[in-house]
Amino acid sequence: MKAPFFVAACAVFLATFVSISSPSIAQQKTVKQCQDEWRANKVENQAKGIKEKDYVAQCRGETAATPPAAPVPQATPAPPPPSAGRKTAKECRAEWQANKADNQAKGITEKQYVEQCRTGGATAAPAPAPAATPTPAPARPAPATPVATQPPATATAPGGAGQYRTEAEAKGHCPADTVVWINLKSKVYHFAGTKNYGTTKEGAYMCEKEAAAQGDRASKSEHHP
Repeated sequence: MKAPFFVAACAVFLATFVSISSPSIAQQKTVKQCQDEWRANKVENQAKGIKEKDYVAQCRGETAATPPAAPVPQATPAPPPPSAGRKTAKECRAEWQANKADNQAKGITEKQYVEQCRTGGATAAPAPAPAATPTPAPARPAPATPVATQPPATATAPGGAGQYRTEAEAKGHCPADTVVWINLKSKVYHFAGTKNYGTTKEGAYMCEKEAAAQGDRASKSEHHP
């Protein structure tokens, strides 16, 4: 009785084991099947970062291939809020235009005003150019004091007839005659161009004919012109 019962129990156990494990065995895929699946979706798997080797290992164990977590995009920091009270370029231009004449008189251009107005800085007028130092007028030289010059020692004022103080007076008297210088002391007369002509201490200008008529003679060392 025991042997048939044991055989029957074994048969029931085997049947139960086969019925439980057969679905798992039937559902398990081969390496080739897993490789074919990966290659069928190769582009998508590569895009997700799933390698063929990893896919086959997970496919054989019936575990779904989990793609790597996508990087979390970093949040872009929001731009800082505009400073309180900062003016726009349009507002600054309007201010400059409202005082255009005054700004131009101070040498402040619209561009400079807008830049300083936007940054909140006070608009500084350009430094005025230094005043030109007047050049002192050159001192005028003191007027020269006229030096009293004494006339050259002239001959004693002539007092005889036909005797003149100047050569011009004598020529006016006898334009056709030769004018000579008569030494009143030596009674010798000299011709123009000689060293004694008009230079002796006592003398006068005369016409040669009149000088000869009154007894005067020509210098022996001089030639008649």
